[in-house]
Amino acid sequence: MEGDDCEFPSEPSEHSRSQRGSVASSVTRAQDVLVYLVSDSAVHLCVEGVGGVCVQELGRNVREALNIPDSAQDAFAFWLCSPLLELQLKPKHQPYKLCRQWQDLLYRFTEASTEDISLDEPCLQYRRNVFYPRSKELQVEDEGVLRLLYDEAKLNILEGRYPCDPEHWVRLGALACAIELGIGLQEEKLVAAIREKKLSSFLPAHVVLGSGGFFSTLRTRGGRQAELEQNLLQEYGTVSANQDLPTLFRQYLSTCHTLPYYGCAFFMGEIDKPAQGILHRGGRKAVSVGISLEGVYVIDMKEKHVLLGLRFSELSWDHSYPETEGDSHILWLEFDGEEAGMPVNKLLKIYSKQAELMSGLIEFCVELRAVGEAAAAAVGSAEQAREQRRQRKLRRQSSVVCSRVHTLSTISYVDDGKEIKRLKPKRAASFFTRQAPPTYSTVQVTDGLEQG
Repeated sequence: MEGDDCEFPSEPSEHSRSQRGSVASSVTRAQDVLVYLVSDSAVHLCVEGVGGVCVQELGRNVREALNIPDSAQDAFAFWLCSPLLELQLKPKHQPYKLCRQWQDLLYRFTEASTEDISLDEPCLQYRRNVFYPRSKELQVEDEGVLRLLYDEAKLNILEGRYPCDPEHWVRLGALACAIELGIGLQEEKLVAAIREKKLSSFLPAHVVLGSGGFFSTLRTRGGRQAELEQNLLQEYGTVSANQDLPTLFRQYLSTCHTLPYYGCAFFMGEIDKPAQGILHRGGRKAVSVGISLEGVYVIDMKEKHVLLGLRFSELSWDHSYPETEGDSHILWLEFDGEEAGMPVNKLLKIYSKQAELMSGLIEFCVELRAVGEAAAAAVGSAEQAREQRRQRKLRRQSSVVCSRVHTLSTISYVDDGKEIKRLKPKRAASFFTRQAPPTYSTVQVTDGLEQG
């Protein structure tokens, strides 16, 4: 990702060259390029010399086609996406050449099989920039820009990438109804319109389907659908009938902003399960790791809740490479904990071929965060106080955004680190002495990838 230490392969490997043609003819020839939006619509461009065109040049063409004002040009970025990998590109990257290296990137950063890799093909997407501050979103006035941001936020809610509590998904569903079906509808017309588009167009799929087994789902589906429809109707009634679309878009985004992992880039990984039973069998659990300017969030995608959420001032991290064949890349997250009333350091191991990407992104975000905090200090602390109040409201124990450290299998040790002599995590802040503002070391920024 942007700012990490990962380099693109300088040339495609043999298995890439064997399946991709020469780019020589594309250097000068005009070709059609489709840039997809999150809504599955696409911007059709005719580009001269597409093989050598960089993201920065494409960006000007797409912004012109979508009528995006210059004031919002930093809100979006280009991504190469497929079911196996998502990478945000830097302005100087050349998408066509990176597509030719796609198989190399999949071998390097995923656990996909050779067959799956050979069949995978990326598309070029134009979507939210991971480094775009939330505060700027609510200052956007252009309806087209707000629509793009809304489409992406809604997709992440519906797919469960952004776990949220019932009061959130009901509110978001009602706002989506107002945006897409219109405001001020009578109950009968609203129910008919919801049923025509299906509840899954407004509420997260796991909420609509429920968590029971197949037969349990069949038995209760009708009652559950009716209950969800009634919840939407009641909340829809609270949406003011005199609001315009930009206001509704901002309300949707503002509600999403209460979720700490909004705007994150997401990575796939695994963590150890706590040992259970007489034989102390553990195994591993698949997780999604979200990283943004706000912090790091480890999410149980099956249960749709946060396992661990840490701001950068609350963690240290490191990335370790495999020591022997069969070992995994590991992202280590270190944070404060307590056992038997004693303060301890806890280590969580995240196994992932994308650990290198995650570490690089954390490092870059720490630097950007330091710059942003220095600027914010000159403006004042009012917004920070509002954010803290919002976080206190969210972090109740029953909330899906509340960390569940007790469910994690972590390594605990006192500050002398006797049990993990071989690892010395990089520190974003010192432990046990966090009263003082954290300080950051200089980060050397190199070319890299961006991963979502």
